[in-house]
Amino acid sequence: MQRLVGVLTRRTITGLFWTAGGRAAHAGLQLVGLAVMARVVTPAQFGVVSAALVVIGFSAIFSHLGFGPALVQRPEIEQRHLDTAFSVAVLCGLLLGTLMWLGAPAAAEFFRIEEVRPVLRTLAWVFPIQGLGVAADAVLRRELRFQWLANLDIAAYALGYGAVGIGLALAGWGVWALVAGQMAQTLIRSGALLVRQPPRLSHPFEVQAFRELVPFAGGFTVAKAANYLALQGDNLVVGRYLGPQALGFYGRAYGLMSAPASSLGTVLDKVLFPAMAKVQHDAQRLASAYRRGVALIALLVLAPSAALIVLAPEFIEVVLGPGWAAVVAPFQILAFGTSFRTSSRMSDSLARSTGAVYRRAWRQILYAVVVVVGAWVGRHWGVAGVAWGALAALALNFFLMAGLSLSLAGMTWATFWRAHIPAVRMMLVACPMTWITATALRHWSLPPLIVLCGAACTAAATMLVLCQRAPGLFVGPDGLWMLRVLSGFMPQRAGTHRLVPPTLRPAYQGAAVGGAQ
Repeated sequence: MQRLVGVLTRRTITGLFWTAGGRAAHAGLQLVGLAVMARVVTPAQFGVVSAALVVIGFSAIFSHLGFGPALVQRPEIEQRHLDTAFSVAVLCGLLLGTLMWLGAPAAAEFFRIEEVRPVLRTLAWVFPIQGLGVAADAVLRRELRFQWLANLDIAAYALGYGAVGIGLALAGWGVWALVAGQMAQTLIRSGALLVRQPPRLSHPFEVQAFRELVPFAGGFTVAKAANYLALQGDNLVVGRYLGPQALGFYGRAYGLMSAPASSLGTVLDKVLFPAMAKVQHDAQRLASAYRRGVALIALLVLAPSAALIVLAPEFIEVVLGPGWAAVVAPFQILAFGTSFRTSSRMSDSLARSTGAVYRRAWRQILYAVVVVVGAWVGRHWGVAGVAWGALAALALNFFLMAGLSLSLAGMTWATFWRAHIPAVRMMLVACPMTWITATALRHWSLPPLIVLCGAACTAAATMLVLCQRAPGLFVGPDGLWMLRVLSGFMPQRAGTHRLVPPTLRPAYQGAAVGGAQ
């Protein structure tokens, strides 16, 4: 194993394991929490909190001015950088919290939802609380402490949103159950970070350290603000023009579509951003990591998202209940963009790791403009029309960010598209099998859960058979390289003797492994 991968790759793979496991557990908890909440909290109440979180989430971008990511990306940091970043994050958090308290009535008037005002004034406390943990979080990411961070995220969500939020929802608190869950989750996470990595504050604020961090932090903040507006611009349009109930439906559709994309994208971003930052001047290693990353994303996302499009009616009814049928159409439309959204996260990580924050920023601004315009035009056809506008924007962002990453890594579009071919083959075979099974089970009028499970099992079995019988066609060289790495890694870390099925072993043993460092 020592000959196959170097220290950085081994630590990166370890980080992927822990972060993926953490995100999987987190996603499972989210799904359970959503299933419970959707049965005791009304769509209109979800819409009130969704509207408030649009404002909170956008404002949070400025709560630390990008100083946390600047600490991660900077090749070398000193204590003065950490102290300055901590001070900036806390002061900005206090300032934003105050502004949010004062601006809550204006936000409520914009959305034309009066209930938003008290919710925003309560959630304004999130900003100073989050600011306390910014520097600590950055240090742990620089040190690739992904296991600890993954466990923290699970515990914070389970105790905060799970225990507090769901408990209060079952007690009939409605909107305030969602608010209390969000606040509790933030308190637990920031408190644990402070205990794990307490600030020293030997240099509370140094002008030179501020100047050294601010170039990256400024570009990062501009790009993140534009990206957030792109992700929430459609919610702004729906909330203002279609009302809280429509926002509740659309928010659940987008949330369910983006959950797997966000989880996988977050895993890759949290691990690969600090890892690629360490080799940001080595174009060959960046290109290798990027190509394998997009190939892996395609393998994990394309076929499952196609299956979800087919099974959307049953999936929505099982997860949300019978009162959410209006979510089906926008969910199916948005599911076409799952791969676009996930792959863009990989491109985003590479751009930030190389410091190309301003080239990234103008692309995110254009992305945001297209989201808002597309949603505004699409609103005439309801939430489904807004979903089509959002899908067009997701596709545009995919091409823009891929083009930037290819230029930074010195790759061609031909190489980029070749990395997707095995996953496309997998989708083209597995999707028809899923549709045939679902159609047959629906014809027999079986319950939605049976249809969903039966068709999903067919999809999974089809993909497994394709991987075993023709790995060269349906896994590809990059997928086989990953299997080879994992097959040597897993026995050491997890005590398993074999990761790869016997039928795959001859193929992956012959796969190219160049560039694994």
